[in-house]
Amino acid sequence: MEKRIEGLQEMISCRFKAHVISGTKLAKEIQREVQKDVESWLCLGNKRPHLSVILVGDNPASHTYVKNKIKAATTVGISSEVILRPSSISQEELLDVLSKLSRDSSVSGLLVQLPLPEHINERDVCNAVAPEKDVDGFHIVNIGRLCLDQSSIIPATAAAVWEIIKRTGLETFGKNVVVVGRSKNVGMPISMLLHSDGRHERPGGDATVTITHRYTPKDQLKSHTKKADIIIVAAGIPKLITADMIKEGAAIIDVGINHIEDPVTGKTMLVGDVDYEEVKEKAGFITPVPGGVGPMTVAMLLKNTLMAAKNLVH
Repeated sequence: MEKRIEGLQEMISCRFKAHVISGTKLAKEIQREVQKDVESWLCLGNKRPHLSVILVGDNPASHTYVKNKIKAATTVGISSEVILRPSSISQEELLDVLSKLSRDSSVSGLLVQLPLPEHINERDVCNAVAPEKDVDGFHIVNIGRLCLDQSSIIPATAAAVWEIIKRTGLETFGKNVVVVGRSKNVGMPISMLLHSDGRHERPGGDATVTITHRYTPKDQLKSHTKKADIIIVAAGIPKLITADMIKEGAAIIDVGINHIEDPVTGKTMLVGDVDYEEVKEKAGFITPVPGGVGPMTVAMLLKNTLMAAKNLVH
């Protein structure tokens, strides 16, 4: 009898242990698809897609991100280059570089790695990239088209979240979604994709979306997340979302990238915005950090670069 009770308790405790969504695995699928599309594009006599990345300063994280993008581009057959500039570069000089690359017919996709030094206006820089080459999807034209449910180059992280949802088979129609974080590059475009009409030119998720942010009181945040079928967290706050804040079986997509000190080893470790170990015991689906949204973001950047090379938008 005791063994039966123990068995039932074990079944109950495992009932809502989350399915871990491997962004690494999904990204490899997308990269294989992009590689095949690049080969087909070249077989038709077209130019090889080319990605130019401008990297300003010596931020170690930025250098790592760019290295990963270049490596992935090589894997799928997209040529690439990194243009290094010192952190002392003036905004005028940077805009001049962007102007030349935007006019260069050999460049298919162009991006500036963010963040930039404080003396440079990021919005001005994003708008200086030709919208048809804007593989980050940050130009005001691309953001405007996204908000109007029109075909556009979608910001890579938002596209990554949307692709995870679609490829995992998560239902969004009529569901409650909470997006934690309202940044114009991540939270806002994710919200636009999920709430918009699935019948429009750029189909959306038809979900009811709530956006929370730094000024949302913690008790209100919890009241929203506990009702959500899908929670997307992009707040930049380590372990912000805990198990008591979600309902059983919810899908959790963690966009957060935070470097903290491991209390045991003293070494720097990478964690998300979700208390992963705790939440995975209650959620239905969850993305890990690392290995979740990160590799998918790189994969969607490659997809955007191929789209730009084909001039499928604008």
